[in-house]
Amino acid sequence: MFDRLQRPFLTVETGEAYQPVRLTYETHQADGLIQALENLQCIQKNASNNSWSWYWKGECDDQHFESVDSFRKNPDLPIRLGTISLRDDKISFSLPSFKRACLAVPFFHRMVPSQEILKIMSADFINKVFALDERLPHGFTELFKDDELDRIMNQRIEDYHKVKTRCESAESPELAFKILSEYTRSEATKRLPYAERYVFELTGTEDMDVVFLAFYIYLRGRELVAIKRWFGQTGYTLADAADETIEQVFGGMGLDIIE
Repeated sequence: MFDRLQRPFLTVETGEAYQPVRLTYETHQADGLIQALENLQCIQKNASNNSWSWYWKGECDDQHFESVDSFRKNPDLPIRLGTISLRDDKISFSLPSFKRACLAVPFFHRMVPSQEILKIMSADFINKVFALDERLPHGFTELFKDDELDRIMNQRIEDYHKVKTRCESAESPELAFKILSEYTRSEATKRLPYAERYVFELTGTEDMDVVFLAFYIYLRGRELVAIKRWFGQTGYTLADAADETIEQVFGGMGLDIIE
C-alpha cells in the first residue's frame, strides 16, 4: 500500500485521470451528421473511413480543464480530445477521461441539436485509475463487452424494481422509507464493477441542462471513488462521493438543494 501511495496514477495531457469512456449515439441522418461534423473547426477527418478527431481548438477552444489552469496551449499543436467513428447508424466517441465525456455531451448537443442527426444513447466507462507502468487495454473493444455491460445494467434495474415493489406494498410510510434507506446504503457500499454503462433515456421533453448535470454527478462520483481508493481510502463509498460532489456543485452555486 505504501508503494501505491507514492505512485501517481496515469493522467491525460489536460491533467485528469486516465479513465476511458465510450459515448454511443444514434443517427437517422448519417449524411447530415457528416456534414455537421466537417463544418466544425475542431473536427478533423482521419485517413480511415468515417472517422474523425476532436481537437481542443476552434468552437471548443474555451473549454475549461480545472486541473491545468497553468497549461499553455500551443495553437500549432492542438490537443486531440477524442476520436469519433461512424458505423451504420451508430456513432462512437472514444474519450480518455470522464471530464472530456462530460464536456463532449453538452458541446455536441449545442453543435448538432437535432436528435434526428445526433442522439446520445449511452456512456460506457471504467471504474478504476491506472498505474503509470500498468498494461493498458488494447483499444476500446477490449475494454467494453456489450453483453457484460448489459447484464450489469439489467441486474441493477431488476434490483431497483424489486425494491420499488416492496416500498409500494409496505404497511407504512416508515417501513417503506426503511426499505429504501437499506437499499441505498447497500448500493453505496457495493464494489463497483470494472466497467459500467450509463444510459440516457431521452424523450425529447427533458431539460437538457438537468440531463448534463446528472451525468456529471454520476461520473464524478465514480471518479472520486476510484481516486480515493487508489490512495488507500478503501472505505470511501459512492455515498461519500455523492455528498462531496453535491456540496461542490450546489454549495459553490449558493443554492439550498433542500428547497
